Amino acid sequence: MKRVVATPFPSSPELRTPAQFGAAVRAARTQSGLTLEAAALLVGVAKQTLSDLETGRPTVGLGIALRVAEELGVALFVAPAGRRTAIRRLFDEVGDAA
Repeated sequence: MKRVVATPFPSSPELRTPAQFGAAVRAARTQSGLTLEAAALLVGVAKQTLSDLETGRPTVGLGIALRVAEELGVALFVAPAGRRTAIRRLFDEVGDAA
């Protein structure tokens, strides 16, 4: 059996690129101890699709990306761009308290 090495979640809560989203998905998968193959089977997507998502390839459809995030436990939030700084501070405060 393959050994899964846990990767940390990105330090920033903002997602601006497919690569940042992919890093969060990979962190959730590896921290759960799931191999790429096992996670793909669990979520019901092809191994290559999950790999593409985790490596930030922008070819994965939004619906699939959101389903994978939900199934692997990645929470996503949306907010107006004008509130970015205030929301970032809140995330930082919560992270410091944890």
